[in-house]
Formats: sequence, structure tokens, C-alpha cells
Amino acid sequence: MNTPANSPEPTPVATSYWAIVPAAGSGKRMGAGKPKQYLPLAGKPLIAHTLENILQWPGLAGVIVAIAADDSEFEHLAAAQDSRVHTVTGGAERADSVLAALDFLSERAAPETSVLVHDAARPMVSRKDIESLLAAGATALLAQPASDTIKQSRDKSGEPTVEQTLPRDRIWLAQTPQKAPLAVLLNALKTGLAQAPETITDEASALELAGYHPQLVPACRSNFKITHPADLILAEALLQHRQTLEKLQSGTDT
Repeated sequence: MNTPANSPEPTPVATSYWAIVPAAGSGKRMGAGKPKQYLPLAGKPLIAHTLENILQWPGLAGVIVAIAADDSEFEHLAAAQDSRVHTVTGGAERADSVLAALDFLSERAAPETSVLVHDAARPMVSRKDIESLLAAGATALLAQPASDTIKQSRDKSGEPTVEQTLPRDRIWLAQTPQKAPLAVLLNALKTGLAQAPETITDEASALELAGYHPQLVPACRSNFKITHPADLILAEALLQHRQTLEKLQSGTDT
């Protein structure tokens, strides 16, 4: 089930939905001289690939991108000129940026409208996975079942050592998009940040704290998050591979 006990299941909107992209962070782990979302990937900024992907999702009503107050690059992106793309000023943390976007959307959409929150640094989510997510329960997220053996460390100080091995058959690695009805997600985030802000690391964690149990939707491995410099190399290789396949398929069709 996706709702707390004695609470009615929200009805997702099947005809249209909105996407939210938090993009106000600095991406410090990349060690670059500019925010991660603007690093070059196959000839254009990383976030440009992500937005171009989102704008092709079926049934999309609009996209809200939360950017930093001093962002001077977003307005120059080709995707930013699309009439479905809107911007808000994001905050210091991911949840702050998502809340700003939800507040913006609350003035323009019904409370039951489905919202998909997607990382700016996941440019290669597949259309098939998006369709699976849209067909899932009212609260859901893309995720990857763990394939490696999972070790829990003894502590964080000094050289880490293994405390125990966790059973991986119930371990999933959370990805995005993460989906919920507008009002449900807005209330869950506000309540979660007020009660236990340190536990809110994504939208699903806020929903969990509110008593929901979001559905896990298996995702393709290409939907990884670009976090470290080596991830850019892998992403570029995958993009080039996709482009090659598309050209071959196009040549076959003609």
C-alpha cells in the first residue's frame, strides 16, 4: 500500500503531470570550477541533456527547475526557451529547492496532480522507465535492486571496517524520478523538515516519514547519477552509443 492506515489513496492524474528538477547545488564532489549541472557532456551542459530528455516524456504538462539565485547560465540553454519550462529560486538543500517548486506549482495545478522529481545529474533515464513509473502507484520511485554484496561499516572514523553483511535481496538503490501527488509531497516535505530534517535525503524519505510506502519501480542501469568525474566519461560513452544506435535504426527505416 502507498498510504498510511485509515487514509484514502490519492488518485494520480493520468492525463498530465509536472516534473521538478532541483538544480541549485554546487556539486562539490565533482571538484570542478562550476556547478556540476553545467559541466560539459558531449558538447553541451549536463543539465541540457536532462531537460531535453524530460521534455520528451509522454503527457508532460511542464517542468519547474529550481536554480541558484546567482545562476547566470540557465537562461542561455536552448531547453530553457521551451514554454513548458519554468524556474524558481532554489535553496541551500535539495528539499528546499523542491519545496520552492512545489509552492510555485500549488498556485497553478490541482492538489492531486502527479509530480515527478528528477535529478539534474541523471540525463539518461529511459522513456520505458518513465512509462513504468507513470503506470505505478500514486507514490513511487525508480530504483535499482542491489547486485553487489552489501557491507555495513563499523564506524565512520579512521579506516572503516566491516561490522556485518546485509542481505541484499531487500536492498534497493534509490534513483529518480520520484513520484507523488502534489499536495501529498508538499505536506510530507514540510512536516519532515520540521520534525527530522536530517532524515530527508530524497522525496521518498519524506513520504516514508509521513507513513507512505512508495512503490519501487525497477530502472535501467543507465539511469545513474553523475557524481564524480569518471561518471562524465561513462555518460559520454553511453550517449555516443545511443546516438550510433539511433542513426543505424534510422538508416534501417529509410
